[in-house]
Amino acid sequence: MSGEEFPDSESVTWQSRREDERPPDLRFLHFNDVYHIEAGSAEPVGGISRFQTVANHYRSHPQYADQPELLTLFSGDAFNPSLESSVTKGSHMVPVLNNLETAVACVGNHDLDFGVLQFRHLKNQCNFPWLLANVLDPGLGEDQALGGCDKTVLLEASNGIKVGLVGLGEREWLDTINSLPPNLIYKSANETAKRLVPGLRAQGAQIIIALTHAREPSDIKLAEKTPPGLIDLILGGHDHFYAHQIIDKTHILRSGTDFKQLSYIEARRKADDQPGWDFDIIRRDITRALPKDEATVQLVEKLTSSLRSKLEKPIGYTAVPLDGRFTTVRTKESNLGNFVCDLMRHYYDADCTLMASGTVRGDQIYPPGILLLKDILNCFPFEDPVVVLRINGKAILEALENSVRLVPALEGRFPQVSNIQFAYNPNLAPGSRVTWTKIHGKPLDLDKSYVMATRGYMSRGKDGYDTLLVRSEGGNAEEIVSEENGILISMVLRQYFMSLKVLGKWARWSPSLHRHWGGVHDRLHAGGKVHEPSPLKKGTKHGRTGNLRADAKNAKTDVEGRLVDSDTDDEKDNRYDGLASSVESVEEQKGREMHIARVFTRRWMDLAGIERRDVGMVGEKAGEWELPHWTKGIAPRVEGRIVVEEGDGAGSNAA
Repeated sequence: MSGEEFPDSESVTWQSRREDERPPDLRFLHFNDVYHIEAGSAEPVGGISRFQTVANHYRSHPQYADQPELLTLFSGDAFNPSLESSVTKGSHMVPVLNNLETAVACVGNHDLDFGVLQFRHLKNQCNFPWLLANVLDPGLGEDQALGGCDKTVLLEASNGIKVGLVGLGEREWLDTINSLPPNLIYKSANETAKRLVPGLRAQGAQIIIALTHAREPSDIKLAEKTPPGLIDLILGGHDHFYAHQIIDKTHILRSGTDFKQLSYIEARRKADDQPGWDFDIIRRDITRALPKDEATVQLVEKLTSSLRSKLEKPIGYTAVPLDGRFTTVRTKESNLGNFVCDLMRHYYDADCTLMASGTVRGDQIYPPGILLLKDILNCFPFEDPVVVLRINGKAILEALENSVRLVPALEGRFPQVSNIQFAYNPNLAPGSRVTWTKIHGKPLDLDKSYVMATRGYMSRGKDGYDTLLVRSEGGNAEEIVSEENGILISMVLRQYFMSLKVLGKWARWSPSLHRHWGGVHDRLHAGGKVHEPSPLKKGTKHGRTGNLRADAKNAKTDVEGRLVDSDTDDEKDNRYDGLASSVESVEEQKGREMHIARVFTRRWMDLAGIERRDVGMVGEKAGEWELPHWTKGIAPRVEGRIVVEEGDGAGSNAA
């Protein structure tokens, strides 16, 4: 069953060790939680072009010619969040899912991020059904599923075997969706399965698959609370890792994330007429060594070409790795989380910041070197702005308790913070895990009012943050800066990098902007979070190098050689002011401008460790036109803001 053409990227997840070697009775391909259609930088790189190659292999390679046709199953989360979806509202994923010949999908929470009407619009363009059996919308009629989805489906494989599928979600992710119809009814997943599966059996289903979008503990509970043999296979989503286990003879599988992994499954009836199925499961990592499917490359080019020119702009520089991995930000303090929370706090001069880690969507380490605009937008794609609330210390404590309530589950509610230090004990009961809390180095005063910067999403009480619910939504938090007046996290980051004094000031820089960003920099970098870049030794690898020459060519500079935002419409007014005398010719002016561009190119190449002779550059001297480095490098660090305590005893919140 091995994919002989790509042996290096596959591994055996489970082997039934049957003595016979007969062909499988059924073949499945499973994946879940896919967001970015382009490949990443770290292995496995993912990307739909290579993913499609592997899917095509299992579907049509000659070695599978005499076997049942492949059935592709998807466990939800495709329409958001991603950079592309911020523009397309998820529509770009419809041809992607259709081209994979998806047979059935389960609804994920992010598939509803742009509203139920948009989901239904996208669902109707898909060539396959979407399932969700245990979330009902009375507005659609009695016993009707949310979004007009089917509850179950019966597929007939190419060899006549009937496959019954039921789609199940979990209660918790309903709290993460920005807008849902009123009066939704949630039904227990295991009770729903026990009610619906007999109907599938009655229709002739010979194997039952639960297609779920739920955390692993919920899938385990589903297997434990349903009779043995009711469900043969649980294919899950919502978690962003690859995992397999068996509970009471039911296989539970989740297949990674972001087109970086998939599962190929062969199912065979048990021998000697025993009930049930044997499964052989192969994990496939989508690595750079895999070839790209050319037709999919062209599709991706079509989907992304309109965005690429803007997204490839260099926006800033990091002197240290920025850790935005899913497994980091949802389990512990992250230097990237610290930096963003600090910036949110200082932008609004708040007392503290609390940000749910589900805000960070990059799921990678950003290496030292150039940061592109697309890095920021990919990592922070959500459309809700930063808001500022006034709440008391008791509300902050309850918010922190909520943030660690579900540890060790990798929940998006886990916090990243600024000017807050707290400790929690995961062995204590949920709701009583925080043992001490400090704000600005002083013990939390439960009765004192504090000003907090956070996401608009959290001010609506999402992810269990009920104590941050604003008064306009029926809560107690006072809005100082509302969603209507807030600014996106991605835009705060972009403006910050533009405003670095060594980078320069954007067009129409006013005294108020100077005061504001001057104050932000003074407060943010009081702890030394920027580094002056130093020239690297030749040959040293330093961040991204692929587009340096293109970046230099496209960069715009002001009269002092500083980069300015290339989206500005003001370049025609100040492009040559002060750069050349009034008697210089246009050719001389352009020559000086070209000289500045060369200086920047050399700067970037030195930072990246590229030999100039490798790209045919000569080492001319800058002379009187010597310019400063194009930006300072940020260097956020982990500072002990979130402390994990072990043992059974509880400390004091007044520590």
